[in-house]
Amino acid sequence: MTDNVVPLFKDPTSGTYTLPGDTTPPTPSPGRPVRVWKRSGRAIRAAVTDERTRTALRLVARHGMYVMGGTRITAKRTWDGRTGSRYERMIRAAEAAGNFEEAKEWEDRLTRFRAARHHRRMDLLKAPQDAVKSALYGTGLTVGGLLLLGIVLAIANKDITWVVGPLGAVIEAIRWIVAVATVVWGPAVTVGPWLALLALWGVGRHQQTAPQWMLPAQQRDDAGAPITPSIVVTALRDLGIAPLRGAIKEMGDAGAAMLGPIRIAGCGVEVDVTLPSGVSTAEVQGRRRKLAENLARHEHEVFITLPTAARTVRLWIADSGALDEPIGPSPLVTDETLTANYKTGKAPWGQDLRGDTALISLYQRMLLITGLSNQGKTAALRALALWLALDKTVEFRIADLKGVGDWRMFLGLATTLIEGPTDEHVIAATEMVEGMVAEMERRIQAPPGSTFPPLVGIVDEAQVAFMCPAIGADKRPYGGSKATSRYFMSCRKIHNQGRAVDVILWEGTQDPTDQNLPKLVREGAHTRGSLALGTESQARMALGDKAVDGGAAPHLLRQGLDKGTVVVATDGIQIPAGQASITVRTHYIDTDAAALIADRAKTLRTGIATRSTITAAEQLDPLTDILAVLADAPRMLTHDVLKRLAALNEGAYGGWSFIDLKRVLDGTGAEPYKSDGRMVIGRDRVARVLAGRPETGSASAAE
Repeated sequence: MTDNVVPLFKDPTSGTYTLPGDTTPPTPSPGRPVRVWKRSGRAIRAAVTDERTRTALRLVARHGMYVMGGTRITAKRTWDGRTGSRYERMIRAAEAAGNFEEAKEWEDRLTRFRAARHHRRMDLLKAPQDAVKSALYGTGLTVGGLLLLGIVLAIANKDITWVVGPLGAVIEAIRWIVAVATVVWGPAVTVGPWLALLALWGVGRHQQTAPQWMLPAQQRDDAGAPITPSIVVTALRDLGIAPLRGAIKEMGDAGAAMLGPIRIAGCGVEVDVTLPSGVSTAEVQGRRRKLAENLARHEHEVFITLPTAARTVRLWIADSGALDEPIGPSPLVTDETLTANYKTGKAPWGQDLRGDTALISLYQRMLLITGLSNQGKTAALRALALWLALDKTVEFRIADLKGVGDWRMFLGLATTLIEGPTDEHVIAATEMVEGMVAEMERRIQAPPGSTFPPLVGIVDEAQVAFMCPAIGADKRPYGGSKATSRYFMSCRKIHNQGRAVDVILWEGTQDPTDQNLPKLVREGAHTRGSLALGTESQARMALGDKAVDGGAAPHLLRQGLDKGTVVVATDGIQIPAGQASITVRTHYIDTDAAALIADRAKTLRTGIATRSTITAAEQLDPLTDILAVLADAPRMLTHDVLKRLAALNEGAYGGWSFIDLKRVLDGTGAEPYKSDGRMVIGRDRVARVLAGRPETGSASAAE
């Protein structure tokens, strides 16, 4: 039975079965209709979602928006030209900016415009009768002139018909003009609206009135393109600030009125932008990265600062890649005849972003330079010291708490040079600064009219001193930021009074925090500079809130790539009006070149023996020396104690005052006290303190 079975074949489209060899088209089953609408839907969907269709739709929509935008702009320009709305808008803008002089000027212009418009309208009322009179007079004069010309021609040609010849020629010319106009009028009426539409399209396309998503993809590379007003306005418009974008669209000049002149400034350009009402300078500052990208620049190539004018930001835009180029050697290296003057001179530190030489005055200015590690902090600080060393009147006392030889060229130039990172080196550095305090107090107490040579103390890597855990013989810590800290209080004393007698302290520190750079110390510096930092909070510690709020941004410098670039806040350097800081690309002076400059400075001086105070610090014990000078006396006047201490060790105690004596004894239990109305020191109290203090933990403890 299986041999008689005939196989059937199922058609996949219609679902019907056919015999083998049967070529008759299958009949669709009534219950399984062919769903043609599905295939049509797929085709329509494919056509709609095709990229070519979307491109065509964007093209149509874009050019339609050009026409609409051009119509809107043209209508607004026409309205502005026929009315005083432009003047009123400028008056409101000037009043909002607080510029009442400019508002008054625009108000005067508006008054003159309205007066002129009134005269034009009054003249327009008399225009019909004036036109009729002018036409009659003109026609009469023309006909009379033509007849006079005809008479002259008739006499010359001896033919009376020439009398009306010129008049006939004019009539014939008028006939031809009418004939030509009749032929041209029809096409002109047809083409005219299209030409007007094309003009509106051109205006809209020039102003880019279509939305961003309708615009074609940018095919060309704008990186490094010259900065033009349209590029700046477009960058501001696309910044993502809705009020700013709306205001630019509403401006008849497409935002050009916001911009001042674009000025060449060094290796870039500079332009002031007056923001419209409702847009704050902080909003623009907060979008620095996006603004730079809109200008086809990297973030580090655009700087935003705030000039004196209200609601104005100043943009400095570098030429593409210009900030990655070196600025050349220091004049200290190239000019061996260069000299320095502490009081009147200015150090050639580097170049500002405009490419101008950055000259900085060091006269009576405490200095603080901060930054992350390995960003050129020591080199920037050392460059200033090398210039100042060329003034032979300046004395240097230097503590390098890194101790890798960065300041070794000052051997034989500085009277004190401490090199090393240990607690013993911090103790020596502290005593160096305390010695500067003693010298400062001696100068302050000198007779009026006394003059003193400048004394500059430099502590590099000062964070090591602030973080030092060592405790002195008087139980006071060397480090820390409290009133008991010897290093901290010495810095504060110099900051408070040293400037008046030319005792100056410079400090370099890295990665500033409240722990390794106390607030009172950083705010005591007259000149504050910062290299690259990690956060805005560190930038505020380094430069202060005013400088950062005004646009200073050392935290936006590129770590490793912007080595030696310092953001400076000081009155000792020329800063553009209205700005709170300036960015300086400092000259790099390597160790070999620095040694040559130091050698030139040494030839200006004679016989300076540089000493390290570490050994002296270990042997010096003020409490023991005080007990020694008290001898067997139960008490002694503080004045006599100071005299005996100076006689015992002139180098250590020769410049001491009552303040130094009190500083050593405060908090020990052996403080000076009054006896019979005079300040004295008791021997038993000092002996009790010495007997009760620990044998370790102090560099000055007895061995």
